[in-house]
Amino acid sequence: MTTQHSTLNPAIRECAEAIAVIASGIRDDQLQNRTPCEKFTVAELVGHFTEVLRSSVRAARKEGEPGADAAAGVSPRELAGSAQLVAAAWSDPAAYEGTTEFVVGEMPAAFAASLTLQEMALHAWDLARATGRPFAPGEETGRLTLGVVEQVAEQARSNGVFGPAVPVGDDEPAFRRALGRSGRNPGWNG
Repeated sequence: MTTQHSTLNPAIRECAEAIAVIASGIRDDQLQNRTPCEKFTVAELVGHFTEVLRSSVRAARKEGEPGADAAAGVSPRELAGSAQLVAAAWSDPAAYEGTTEFVVGEMPAAFAASLTLQEMALHAWDLARATGRPFAPGEETGRLTLGVVEQVAEQARSNGVFGPAVPVGDDEPAFRRALGRSGRNPGWNG
């Protein structure tokens, strides 16, 4: 078992379980709600998020990207299922070895797992906030998410994936700092 597997796998599982609960509770009348991701409604974020999770499953399995895999019009139930598939795919220690393709191209597989965790944690929070559900990952998941956000923040901001950083005190929990550094306001209420 690799260090990355033993560290990231529990956090990915934690987020997958939360996503399944959050997604399963999304009602039809919430699909047009705005989200903390300014460019997405709940329905649009469900589509985007499902596409990212499908890509993550392929990355863990070293299957490569098939090209356009638009997930527009997918249901929250499909998102919940995709989250469970991600948890299963990254539970294999071999998934963290070597290189793989994930969303933006080829990268170390362990880094793809880190990006997966970041996407899962941040977008789970986005969906939870937009639909009135709780999401508060454990301290270790928050710490790991913050580490990835800090690693990619400059590039993510330059290509429009993250917005400008929102000030969050250094004494705040790690996940709240990750939200702020990714351009999200931890106090967002729609």
